[in-house]
Amino acid sequence: MLLDRPAFRRLFLLGALATRGVTLGVRGIALDGEGRVCLVRHTYVAGWHLPGGGVERGEAAHDAMVREFREEAEIRPDAPLRLLGLFHHTAGAARDHVAVFLAPAFTLLRPKAPDREIAESGFFHPDSLPEGTTRATLARLRELREGLLPGSHW
Repeated sequence: MLLDRPAFRRLFLLGALATRGVTLGVRGIALDGEGRVCLVRHTYVAGWHLPGGGVERGEAAHDAMVREFREEAEIRPDAPLRLLGLFHHTAGAARDHVAVFLAPAFTLLRPKAPDREIAESGFFHPDSLPEGTTRATLARLRELREGLLPGSHW
C-alpha cells in the first residue's frame, strides 16, 4: 500500500531522528546573471524549495551544499559558498537545523532532468516565483534581497 505524503514525511523524519539525533540540513541560493533564483520541486514533498538536503555523517556543511547543488540542480559552484545563516527548523524535529549558503558564482552544467527525487527545477525571477514557493524560501530570499539579518527559525 502506498503511504500518503504526510505519513511518508513523518516516517522519513522519524528515521532521520533515530539515526542522527540532531539533524543538520543545508539549502542554497544560486542567482543567475539575470537575478533569477534556482528552485526545485521534490517528488516527495509539496512546494518549491531552495536546493538542499541533509548533511551526511563526517561531511562538512559546505561540502554537503556543493553536493546537493550538483545532485538537485546540476549546479557547480565556481567560488567558495558564503554562509548566510543557521536556522532552527521546528516543523520536522525539535533538533533540526538548516544552514543556508549563497553561491556567489556557479556554472549550470546542464538542465536538470527529472529523477526519483527532483520532479522539476528551474530559475525564477524573484518577482514571479512559482505558486507553492515555501514560506521559508520566501523568507530567505527576502532577507537576502533586502539586506535583513536572518531570522532564527526556518
